[in-house]
Amino acid sequence: MTNHNQTDTKRRGVFVFIFLAIATILEFGIAVFTSMWGFLVLLAIIKAGLVMYYYMHIQRLFEQDIETDHKSYAFKLVTNRLGLWLFMLSDFFIFGGLLLTRFNLLGLTRPDLNQTLGLVVTSVLLVSSFFANRAEASMEKGDRKGFINSFAITITLGILFIAGVIGVEWQLAPFSASDGVQGPVFYTMTGFHAFHVLTGVIFLAIVLRNGIRGHYTAEKHWAVEAAAVYWHFIDVVWIFFYPALYLIGTAL
Repeated sequence: MTNHNQTDTKRRGVFVFIFLAIATILEFGIAVFTSMWGFLVLLAIIKAGLVMYYYMHIQRLFEQDIETDHKSYAFKLVTNRLGLWLFMLSDFFIFGGLLLTRFNLLGLTRPDLNQTLGLVVTSVLLVSSFFANRAEASMEKGDRKGFINSFAITITLGILFIAGVIGVEWQLAPFSASDGVQGPVFYTMTGFHAFHVLTGVIFLAIVLRNGIRGHYTAEKHWAVEAAAVYWHFIDVVWIFFYPALYLIGTAL
């Protein structure tokens, strides 16, 4: 990758993050002052599409392997990317099932949650995804210090997200896990997502440790890419969970 392409990658990452931030603020404002729930769905789809294309590099799945040797790094990179996306696709079905269950059981009502806290934890996760992208972009140009610093920030923000959802929101919620329909829906969706965030933090920590030990180079850093893509996947899921739990519908 040339220096020009590396600069473009970082610049695109900044532009995408700015759009995600503006769209999230719009979501919050729309939910508080209007009832344009269809627009919230549209914003979530656009946000998810941008993350998958620019941060998760979905276009790389269509890159051709120029190597014929199945033991080559280039061949393994292509197959590894496909394997990771197939794994995430299976997880998408689970999260999608939870999302459908939420609307099937609650319809256009939602749990009565703290809107400000929801915006805060969402912002934390979006910022963490930005730094995950910066870490990967840094490693692509051999900037090990930039990679280490950005991944460390991503891990810290991931832990803060878990603390905000499990440690704060679960304690402040005015209902229990067995309270009507909203209790099981809310705690199952946030608990399952928080578990994925936890596994993502562990994944990032292992890759960070290996990076500190000098295991990755600008040419060979699949583990860094995989960890970053998985982290963005977690972000994409929350892009839909956030409006479904906090914004869409009338609070019960």
